Amino acid sequence: MLSHFCAATPALFILWIIMAQVAGQEDREKTTALKDLLSRIDLDELMKKDEPPFTFPKTLEEFEYAFNEYGQLRHIKTGEPFVFNAREDLHRWNQKRYEALGEIITQYVYELLEKKCNMTKEILPVDATEDEPTGFIYLSPDALSNPSKLLVLIQGSGVVRAGQWARRLIINQDLNSGTQIPFIERAMQEGYGVMVLNPNENYLEVEKPTKSPLPSPTETSDEPAEKRERKDDKEGKKKKEFYEKYRNPQRETETERILIRENGSSEEHVLYVWDHFVSKAAAKNVFIMAHSYGGLSFVELMNQRELEVKNKVCAVALTDSAHNIWLQETTKSTQDWMQEHCRNWVSSPEPLDIPLEPMMPDCPRVSAEDGAALVVLQTTCHLPGLSLTSSPVATCHTPFTDSHVGRNDILDL
Repeated sequence: MLSHFCAATPALFILWIIMAQVAGQEDREKTTALKDLLSRIDLDELMKKDEPPFTFPKTLEEFEYAFNEYGQLRHIKTGEPFVFNAREDLHRWNQKRYEALGEIITQYVYELLEKKCNMTKEILPVDATEDEPTGFIYLSPDALSNPSKLLVLIQGSGVVRAGQWARRLIINQDLNSGTQIPFIERAMQEGYGVMVLNPNENYLEVEKPTKSPLPSPTETSDEPAEKRERKDDKEGKKKKEFYEKYRNPQRETETERILIRENGSSEEHVLYVWDHFVSKAAAKNVFIMAHSYGGLSFVELMNQRELEVKNKVCAVALTDSAHNIWLQETTKSTQDWMQEHCRNWVSSPEPLDIPLEPMMPDCPRVSAEDGAALVVLQTTCHLPGLSLTSSPVATCHTPFTDSHVGRNDILDL
């Protein structure tokens, strides 16, 4: 057997060499074909589909959009909803266009707060100087003077600003779904003072100053210095043009953020507004509605001002709250208070208001039905001891009960 194998070894070796040569020939043919294909591709022609400039309209009218009588954003000429992909295969440009529209809508909502809801803008910090960045909140005329009841609205994180729950819902559905205005109007009708917080207005964004290029290290060369500089400039220009054209068709302006004093984060903002406004309000009964990260900011407020919050706040309606009592290191007394005075409506396939398994020993969790991404109470309405549809109650220390909140008291946004 061994002798047969030894005799066959030279033949096997020759066969292996032939197979390797054939495989190598196939690879060379593929490489040649690929090179031929690439040689016939005109990169300049390929890049003719350049990204348009990031220059967008400054008003809804210039965008050719408007809100109709139902609060829906529609194209002025076609009546169609907003189309994100205005230009195919240009996702970055489409995203920038969407963000530009979002900034216009932010200003539009501010106008609604001021003109439709008769709210006033209060600058933060309250002692701001002329040369420092500032933020603001919105107050109803009686927010500080209403002796009975005050509603405080705290939104989630992200691009949304005062008066908004979700920009996406404003653009794709309607104003009632994505703004806080329905809650503000109903609260005012029922005699509430209202404060609209602005926890994402944390900084002023400014363009970064241009940095002078660092001098390149000197190298020894036999060429005259002047000729070498011309050569370096020419090569550098070619490299830059190639990069700009093929790697970064449109460079964005570099910016930096200057934080607003004592309002540099959502948590700081909520604490600042509590110290300078909510704690000084005349209302005996304060109700808070907080969505997503706003819930985390409220819990952080409790960590910092536990006794004050307990003495002034009657109840807190949370929706998809992002708080975490372990990570935020809340006290046992805070957890006990939240059990009685807070409720968290969370996205769930369960029917509305069905109690859900608690994840932590804090506030009860109930279903918001249909797995809604954003669910907020239509009223702080049937919160403990006080209702938008009933007269004020002297005390506000009644805990939540199932009879306080029902199916008609929630608005699925």
